Amino acid sequence: MSTEIATQPDLWRQVAGGFAQYGGALPKAGQRVAAVGCGTSWFMAMAYAALREDLGQGETDAFAGSEFPADRAYDAIVVISRSGTTTEVLELIRATDLPTIAITATPGSPIVELADHTIMLDFADEQSVVQTRFATTTLALLRASLGQDLTKAAADAQTALTIDVDDLAKLEQVTYLGTRWTVGLAHEAALKQREAASAWTEAYPAMDYRHGPIAIAQPGRGVWIFGEPPAGLLDDVAATGATVVHHDLDPLASLVVAQRVAVAKSLALGLNPDQPRSLTRSVILG
Repeated sequence: MSTEIATQPDLWRQVAGGFAQYGGALPKAGQRVAAVGCGTSWFMAMAYAALREDLGQGETDAFAGSEFPADRAYDAIVVISRSGTTTEVLELIRATDLPTIAITATPGSPIVELADHTIMLDFADEQSVVQTRFATTTLALLRASLGQDLTKAAADAQTALTIDVDDLAKLEQVTYLGTRWTVGLAHEAALKQREAASAWTEAYPAMDYRHGPIAIAQPGRGVWIFGEPPAGLLDDVAATGATVVHHDLDPLASLVVAQRVAVAKSLALGLNPDQPRSLTRSVILG
């Protein structure tokens, strides 16, 4: 994971700089779009959907692969799958007559044959079971497709590789918060610690955090906020004694820090972050 995490700034620059070779397949402004994935890919779909709507590009929904509403009409479905073999997304593509655009890292995988269009990011593939760079490179590409300049994001990701994460890895528990597109990042950051370190983590929309989840905040635990904190939230968290974690970075770069924390926590516990228990590269159901 550590080696793959470190490549992210350059990969983001690569997809942003070479966007023209991918852009023709991606949805156009004004189209009604569904974004679909499983696990990490679902969380990247969530981030893309919220950001696309917020930038006025068109109505966009995000679904876990198993939860796609088959009777709902869209102009296109964006399907994210690193392996291209995940059962739920393949079944979705087989079952729909809607145009499908697959983003994958695996040449020759079933999704390449099934989807109407494929964007191949094989240069961002990973050996680790736990996803890091494929997911963020996919989201970087999607952000570029929405007209965002990723220069600062990539520079911030470089900075994220230098931040000391030792104290953050010692926190007993962390709750991750976001607003709009960064809610997906919060869910992904929480998943990274659960996968790599078998750690107790939670994730919520930031404004909803005070409606119950704040009850677990206490000294020795952390509350990690992606993006701009809602008014008053930092004071409310500070009053609990919990550690507030908020980096002045592009939110996707803050996710890089969270990935590094997951690795550090895993290693401190004597675990192997690349081979988490009960996990495989792809979930293929019999």
